[in-house]
Amino acid sequence: MTSPARARPFPTHIVVFLLPAVTIYTLFMIYPLLSSLWTSLNGKSAAGTPLFVGLANYVRLFTAPEFSAPFWNALKNNAIFFAIHMALQNPIGLLLAVLLTRKLAGTAIYRTVIFTPTILSVVIVGFAWKLILNPAWGIAPGLLRALHLEGLYQPWLGLESTSLITLALISVWQNIGIPMMLFTAALLRVPNELFEAARVDGAGAWTIFRRIQLPLILPTVAIVSVLTFVGNFNAFDLVYATQGALAGPNFASDILGTFFYRTFFGYQLQPGDPYMGSAVAGVMLLIILIGVLVFAVWQRRIQEVQF
Repeated sequence: MTSPARARPFPTHIVVFLLPAVTIYTLFMIYPLLSSLWTSLNGKSAAGTPLFVGLANYVRLFTAPEFSAPFWNALKNNAIFFAIHMALQNPIGLLLAVLLTRKLAGTAIYRTVIFTPTILSVVIVGFAWKLILNPAWGIAPGLLRALHLEGLYQPWLGLESTSLITLALISVWQNIGIPMMLFTAALLRVPNELFEAARVDGAGAWTIFRRIQLPLILPTVAIVSVLTFVGNFNAFDLVYATQGALAGPNFASDILGTFFYRTFFGYQLQPGDPYMGSAVAGVMLLIILIGVLVFAVWQRRIQEVQF
């Protein structure tokens, strides 16, 4: 007669190890997120106490002229800000990664130099570039004058037509090291045997990249695209450090982060509205979720094609 199966003990050690991380994540991520969403569904009563208003704040955000006009302007600028990063930062980061994975002298030094701006404070970077591009005492006019290109100089941060593009290029310069390192790590995982077989068949560098390296690192391309999207639609500090909360000139460099800041905390003589600010944050969260889902579907289709 067989003895009854003994019940497996509850894995308490898993709970012990997970509890600190879950507690910290709940306190600093889940609770603030749920609290912000709840705040966006409330308003201020005549007595000054919170009053549940449902989706009224979101309706006001999209219909009231004082909120809808700056919101759509900020969303448009944010889309342009993101598009510049996708068009420049990630392709250049991939190009640098391909070049720096070859057996060249000083590749470690080049990687360090390119990655160094990434670890600098965004506020420091913003103030530094603001001084560099200053038309009165910045070094940019002098450098162009020394190269006999003084006719090209403009107060790029002070013009409505160039301020947003200039800030996006500064952000690309600072953050290009992140995609470069991620692409480098992915390229180093590609087996050398594939390269040797391709060279034996007469394939050149471009053919090897297009037919071997790029298809194998497409999941990393998707991850970098997600990180770029989330980071750009959460951007705030670079614009604030260089252009202030008003994101001048004339809100030409205003993005969702600065619009949220002005709405929630107020600016100049306009008081802040935490309920409308939370509604702006809720829309930002929805935009980021939709973008991440799109990239997730794209990555899954890439994996299905590969396997």
